[in-house]
Amino acid sequence: MNEHPIPSKAEVAVVLVAAGRGLRAGRETPKQYVPIGGRPLLSHTLDALAALGAPIQPVIAAGDEDLYGLALASASPQARPLCRPPVHGGQTRQASVLAGLEALSASGGVAHVLIHDGARPRPSARLLRAAVEAARLHKAAVPGLHVTDTIKQIDENGIIAATPERSCLRAVQTPQSFAFDLILVAHRNANKEKVQDLTDDAAIAEWAGHKVHVFDGEPSNVKVTNPEDFARMDASLLAALPDIRTGQGYDVHAFGPGDHVWLGGLKIPHERALVGHSDADVLLHALTDAILGALGDGDIGSHFPPSDPQWKGAASDRFLRHAVDLVQRRGGMIAHLDGTLICEAPKIGPHREAMRARIAEICALPIDRIGVKATTSEGLGFTGRREGIAALALATIRLPVGI
Repeated sequence: MNEHPIPSKAEVAVVLVAAGRGLRAGRETPKQYVPIGGRPLLSHTLDALAALGAPIQPVIAAGDEDLYGLALASASPQARPLCRPPVHGGQTRQASVLAGLEALSASGGVAHVLIHDGARPRPSARLLRAAVEAARLHKAAVPGLHVTDTIKQIDENGIIAATPERSCLRAVQTPQSFAFDLILVAHRNANKEKVQDLTDDAAIAEWAGHKVHVFDGEPSNVKVTNPEDFARMDASLLAALPDIRTGQGYDVHAFGPGDHVWLGGLKIPHERALVGHSDADVLLHALTDAILGALGDGDIGSHFPPSDPQWKGAASDRFLRHAVDLVQRRGGMIAHLDGTLICEAPKIGPHREAMRARIAEICALPIDRIGVKATTSEGLGFTGRREGIAALALATIRLPVGI
């Protein structure tokens, strides 16, 4: 049984702060969008927050819409429906949190709110539940870790001025949790008074005169800040997915009347079309079967029967995205996809990179995890006689043990 019940969606919401630039991470891309374990860091945070089952209000920087869109597409099927449309943050974290709170207020507000940093990808379900319970009991609460190192306070000359008692110190984390009206009013008043040097939401509540409770945080709930943090987090996430599997896929479609073919998610002009119940995208079909094979979960025909009229003429990107979602529902990730087209025509070379980009977009993967190749059959067989196109595919996935 859970330590605390999962709250209803009407009772609590999460403000996810992801508008920073993360300069200390040493990357050109804001750190919340840097890939970790093959997906943007923020997508892992979204997956973790989804355990609460509550609405998530993302706050992003203006101009980061495409980066956020990729992170959202990379998140689990459980997380994506919980995310409200993002709002733009401000020049400071404080301004960004206020923007998220105002967005929730405009939609009617909630009883309690959790405020979480986008660069903390591993809050556990236990920690999330504890945060909500602390907000219920105390109105303002933050997770904190006991300090194990001796802390020294120094003066302006670098000389030790004091040694605080370690038992009274805590290293504070997020999610920080509050009664919604309490923290909204506190933020509004701080903004009105132009108080801008407060570094977290607990400090905002303290400034407003509220007592803030500290509950137990988690050592694993680290904030990714420096370059070495990325390496550690990447290794940690991949270590949690030790079950490496490979699946293969094969598909073939014959030519028929038409003026284009669908290959790799692209509409390519051609003197003939490929015949099939769907759009007959032979490459996407093979990739879909490869993923399903790695999962041991049937084939494309068992998930999308050709006897079902709803799939007549359907775009094959739906089939591939479904297979990717199945991997994510099992807590896994796509490590690599590799496809080979076998045909005499059309020429694949001019479209290869666009195919890779389109497949990466469908799967919400970095393009360097997608391979597309092509070969002819030297005039032999049905492909050599230009009667159709075949495709081979391999998919490598990683899953937690026992899933």
